[in-house]
Amino acid sequence: MIALFDRIARPLMRALDPEDAHSLTVKALKVAPLPRPAVDPRLFVRAFGLNFPNPIGIAAGFDKNAEVPDALLRLGFGFVEIGTVTPLPQVGNPRPRVFRLEADEAVINRLGFNSEGADAVLRRLAARVDAGGIVGVNIGANRDSPDRAADYVKLIEIFAPVASYFTVNVSSPNTPALRELQKLDALDGLLARVVETRNRVSRNAGPVPVLLKIAPDISLAELDDIVGAARRRRIDGMIVGNTTTARSPELRERIKAIETGGLSGRPLFALSTRVLAETYVRAEDAFPLIGVGGINSGASAVAKIKAGATLLQLYSGLVFRGIGLVGQITADLTAVLRRGPAHSLSELVGTDAAAVTAERWPG
Repeated sequence: MIALFDRIARPLMRALDPEDAHSLTVKALKVAPLPRPAVDPRLFVRAFGLNFPNPIGIAAGFDKNAEVPDALLRLGFGFVEIGTVTPLPQVGNPRPRVFRLEADEAVINRLGFNSEGADAVLRRLAARVDAGGIVGVNIGANRDSPDRAADYVKLIEIFAPVASYFTVNVSSPNTPALRELQKLDALDGLLARVVETRNRVSRNAGPVPVLLKIAPDISLAELDDIVGAARRRRIDGMIVGNTTTARSPELRERIKAIETGGLSGRPLFALSTRVLAETYVRAEDAFPLIGVGGINSGASAVAKIKAGATLLQLYSGLVFRGIGLVGQITADLTAVLRRGPAHSLSELVGTDAAAVTAERWPG
């Protein structure tokens, strides 16, 4: 059925404005009669104290307001990350704000944390709290907040009873000065407040892992500081990484490439994988990593795992490869394990990290 939907719907979706196509996809998922997918025990992953049926998650940005997390789980994703959610509703940046670079299999967005706000998202997550499955909540600050760290604290207090995990998003390029929170003093203070809040609310809500999502547009010295703060504050994991503001001269869609915003998709793969490997060697197994950026095949998924990812997330790949992509990747991962010599995905994590960090810097 998924293959049939892809064949029928993808040409229509590609003819629409990207944001309109996305809205239509979400509406379709609300009514689609999707069966629960088969579970292959060989793809089971345990990370952050959670049991993932497979390592493929859908990244934040697809289901910003928790409208279809259960439909996405039925598509075969091992976990779903909703958001980014802000405390108060905000419309984000003016349209147009999403652009497809067809020839590059890339997307540029400058959405700007458009969100229905915490109250609306909480109602939806509370309504499906007994449905099972891993649903993480990606949290961010309101654009005009006078105390952005307080926004993250408030969202953890609100969502702790219904979140499988939290992602602290300080890496979107589309909220002015948000990436300043990645700098050492600001980040260390933010993580201290976030972890203290999580520990406090866990007395009633139970333990909820806290992850940090970083940008790929950082120097190695900045990465040293970030990983050092993450380890010092004992967060549970990191997501590497968000979209990039860089524009490779190799992009073919030159006119669209000048649009302001974060670039995702295939051109991000090399940079995000390099930063992933650099993060892995610095983390020294202190916590697991989620690899994001340019995953569009089983081969690219395996490369992320070998660079240091315990789990994976994708989004832009679905735009160009269709919703059947998650099934294709899980089938490819199963085939890798069947061929051996690895018996589990955990045996592959980080096996190429040192080699990746020795390569010439992408760009």
